[in-house]
Amino acid sequence: MAVESQSGIAHNAAVEENLTPSRSYPLAVIMERTVLANRWASEQWEAKGVVRDTTGGAARVIVETDALTQMLFPGHRLQLVRDEAEGYYLNLTSPEPKVFVLWRHSDGVAQPDRLTVSYGEGTRWADSGEQVDGVPIPSDLLPWMAAFVEEHYRPEPPKKKRYASNKDRGRMGNFE
Repeated sequence: MAVESQSGIAHNAAVEENLTPSRSYPLAVIMERTVLANRWASEQWEAKGVVRDTTGGAARVIVETDALTQMLFPGHRLQLVRDEAEGYYLNLTSPEPKVFVLWRHSDGVAQPDRLTVSYGEGTRWADSGEQVDGVPIPSDLLPWMAAFVEEHYRPEPPKKKRYASNKDRGRMGNFE
């Protein structure tokens, strides 16, 4: 999935397709900072949600109290690619579909860097040690994803079981 950040650089620019507007979705990310009463950490950051980006512009504070700050980071585009169609399918068929937000600290602020709706890609990011949060997917994004999955996802056909020899058939309670 190619996602452009505010810098306009796609994280997987090598995957260039003829993207139509129906494959691109503008999103803004809500990041939340919570003040902690803890001797090891003074604050905790996490992605709290994503919304359709209708205004663009610079990052801005949308909620601020003594214990909590929420910031809106517009300017992200979610783009679907065929190679991740299985990951989109797995996300859509899960009990709670998510948008996965990869974020990094920059100048004391957690800033979203990449977004995906692919379970596989989100898992790879987390497994590589990145900061990744899953947030509920906006309901208007679901039909858009479903149409893409319907068009591009083809499950792998089941593979015929192979045995080293005919003597292996039926061993260990396996009577196929």
